[in-house]
Formats: sequence, C-alpha cells, structure tokens
Amino acid sequence: MTRLAQALFAWAILLTISVQTPATAAAQPTDRGLARRAAIHPVSTAADMRLWLARVPVTRDFPADFESMLRGQASLYTIEMSTSPGCLPCGDLWTKLSAFRTRYGWHVRTLGQEEAMLRSGRLGLPWVGNPVAWVRPLADPNRMVPIAIGTDHSANIARNAWLAARMLTGTRAAVGVRAMSKFTGIVGVRALTSSNPKRR
Repeated sequence: MTRLAQALFAWAILLTISVQTPATAAAQPTDRGLARRAAIHPVSTAADMRLWLARVPVTRDFPADFESMLRGQASLYTIEMSTSPGCLPCGDLWTKLSAFRTRYGWHVRTLGQEEAMLRSGRLGLPWVGNPVAWVRPLADPNRMVPIAIGTDHSANIARNAWLAARMLTGTRAAVGVRAMSKFTGIVGVRALTSSNPKRR
C-alpha cells in the first residue's frame, strides 16, 4: 500500500469513527481494501470526474445568515489548496474556489509543494499533489480546517467554508466535523503509480 493510500485509509477511518456511535462502529467491515476504495476515487477524464460528482449529494438548505456571514468575514480568512499540474480535479476545485472568491470576497491561493507537504503532515493528510483545500484565519497560520478532500460541488464547498469559519470562531467542533465528514475523495490519477493498466 502506498503512503498516499495509507493516509487516505487512515483519514477515512478517522472520519467514520468521528461520526459513529460505538454500536455502529462495531458493525462496520474491517476490510482495508473496501474502506480505501470507498474513500478514494481516482479519475483520469473529465467524464469520469463528472460521474463521481453526480453521486455526491448537493447541499440545498442554508442557514439564514449564510451569505451575510461569508461576505462579512471575508477579510478574516483565506482558502488554500494543494494541487499539481495536469490534475483534473485540482483544476475543477480551483475553478470553484475562484468563483467562491468572486462571490464572497475571500482570499484564495494555491500552496507550493513544500508548504503543502508541511500542511498535510500536520493534519495527517499527506496528499501532496492532490486537491485538498483548507480554511485558515489570515492572522493565524497554525489554525486550519480542511473543507475539501478531492473536488466537490460549489454549494458543498461554500457550506464547508461557512462551517470552518464557525468552527474557527468557537462553534463546537463536533458539529462541524459531523457536517463536513463526507469528503468526496475525487482525486487525479497519478502517472506511473501502478503497472496495472486498470489503475491508470
């Protein structure tokens, strides 16, 4: 198992445990291959990416203060994402974050590889070169909340940014973790990672 796969598996298990009661956790299958396949969706074409996104539920209900809170706190936060050249979901996530920036006024930037490695390691998400987005306060480089692991629908990204801002200003973290626990895991296919043609 590659380091990336190990990290994805650990993250999927962490997210699963964080939102389950002990009774349901005991009933879950322990097959690592199943958990890994459920958490990671590598795509090599735009059509594949659209198919995976079509399976992701879209947030439709938003709180009354959603728009005003996002616009009102734009000067306090930045969204930062890891990326790599030729990664379809990275480009898709960047396009959606750019639209978010235009609509709500938040700062958005990409991370360099070294910074992404440090950031991912700090959160136990060594996904260098894959799309991962974080919200962090502009005034504090050490506090951050992941809002996307793989690309996602624009509505879900906005919801997660709103939740992250609330978590970073004192809302109980468990509420945010439950609401953001289902990241898509739609990532790019990396060149030369497997000799199996089905994985390329």
